[in-house]
Amino acid sequence: MSGIENLDELLTSMEPSLREGEFAFLTFPGQVYGAQPQLNPVASFAEREGLTLVVPVERAEAAQIDFDGAYRMISLNVHSSLSAVGLTAAVAVALTEKGISANVVAAYYHDHIFVPANRAEQALAALKVLSSESQS
Repeated sequence: MSGIENLDELLTSMEPSLREGEFAFLTFPGQVYGAQPQLNPVASFAEREGLTLVVPVERAEAAQIDFDGAYRMISLNVHSSLSAVGLTAAVAVALTEKGISANVVAAYYHDHIFVPANRAEQALAALKVLSSESQS
């Protein structure tokens, strides 16, 4: 079940939505995938330097783990192919024009954009404009 590859179709079909809650990016130097299961991350990545986990802010706080900022997750809600070209770039440009940083996580079905919590509504609006302008 492969996703959409055509950039125009991806942009016109995407329905960005803001997921509830705030998220923290945590790092655990020297640890590997599977460590820290009690945090129940929404995303993880094993890097050379250690394990990165994305967890709800309240879990990080409860575990008394320091983090650098709170982020909101915007899901694009379009089944993008892993071989699609240009979706990440188009999203990055739309957010760059508004001065909003973007941390993109591509999963099998959807792409998810983590943006600073205090800019989430602006980011969502920019992505909705991107989609609607692509329909013109």
